[in-house]
Amino acid sequence: MSDIQENAGRPAPAVPLLGCIADDFTGATDLASMLVRGGMRTVQLIDVPHGVEPIAADALVIALKSRTIPAAQAVGQSLAALAYLKAQGCRQFYFKYCSTFDSTAAGNIGPVGEALMEALGADFAIACPAFPENGRTVYRGHLFVGDGLLNESGMEKHPLTPMTDANLVRVLAQQSTVRTGLLRYDAIAAGVAKTRDAAAALRADGVRFAIADAVSNDDLRTLGSAFADAPLLTGGSGLALGLPDNFRRAGLLAHAGEAAHLPAVGGRAVVLAGSSSRASQAQVAHWRAERPALRIDPLALAAGEPVVEQALAFFERHAGETVLIFATAAPDELHAVQARLGVERAGQLIEDALAGIARQLAQRGVRRFVVAGGETSGAVVRALGVSRLLIGAPIDPGVPWTIGDGPAGDVALALKSGNFGGTDFFAKALALQH
Repeated sequence: MSDIQENAGRPAPAVPLLGCIADDFTGATDLASMLVRGGMRTVQLIDVPHGVEPIAADALVIALKSRTIPAAQAVGQSLAALAYLKAQGCRQFYFKYCSTFDSTAAGNIGPVGEALMEALGADFAIACPAFPENGRTVYRGHLFVGDGLLNESGMEKHPLTPMTDANLVRVLAQQSTVRTGLLRYDAIAAGVAKTRDAAAALRADGVRFAIADAVSNDDLRTLGSAFADAPLLTGGSGLALGLPDNFRRAGLLAHAGEAAHLPAVGGRAVVLAGSSSRASQAQVAHWRAERPALRIDPLALAAGEPVVEQALAFFERHAGETVLIFATAAPDELHAVQARLGVERAGQLIEDALAGIARQLAQRGVRRFVVAGGETSGAVVRALGVSRLLIGAPIDPGVPWTIGDGPAGDVALALKSGNFGGTDFFAKALALQH
């Protein structure tokens, strides 16, 4: 990453101020993008590095793949990430999960949050997944996606983390051993002092983990200010909106107008999509209407057909164009495949295929990758041998361009959470990095 940082013309900042642990890859870039937007030079690390080589950044974000693994493993990985960030000298810590609170009754938001609180000696933490710019708001403890409740947004059909209850206080209680509660909108709307008073009252009543309401960016800034001194914050990326100003007011952070600057990366580009979310389906359909695309069939992969080789041949046949290679499917079709292959095997086949395609394309000179889906993004990043990402400006809310330290040179990566981005996201991303 030192070469990337030098190319970007950035002076080395002091010891990192904020250390973040994200439970998936696209969530990590989402959070990092919010911090860059606030003027914090941000580096994203892929998994917990070995050793503690100093990193020149204002904020560090460690991307784990811990959202759907057993809770004990998620806790272990998160505590290892925390130990690394503490060794880097970070002053405050942040546990980032999805703005749709993706989890199961067994975890992993509750178990990880509790473990981090204990390790940091914190007796209280808030949980706020709100991200109003992307339509995620929390009111009276209920999560809304757009104008509808979480359990009516399509997330109730998620293949790995179906969210069938919009009451986040209840969801969090099911996976926590400590008492949970609600930091109500009434207090937050009344300002920082009232928010602190309400949190103190919850703490005095024995609440240790509280869902925080938020329906606007102003609410998120209020929460950020109210908990400026908290050792741990947990939430989606929106809660980080006000954190850079906290450090700035404390005299720890100068305004970094160049924080989002990235060097241009040449070479061919490709779009890879593994997500089957509603947003990704619309993005794939929009691309296919005018541009070349090839679908990956998991049943063909399971039968041993040379799907990867066919995709590479398709790429070569369109040498003068950018192509989309995708596994995105409608819910009924996806469920039929999962019924035949099993949820885990179907997902793994797709991840492995798209990762293999990305690796082969990188060897053929592709240097710009637009990737849709958190699991797919993680698989692609690992296949490309990237260990660090420098974060740039957002393409759409929550999705920035990044530059990774590939073994054959820098690669540009736009890692998109399945539910994020406008219908024209793929083309828009490519137009911004060429």
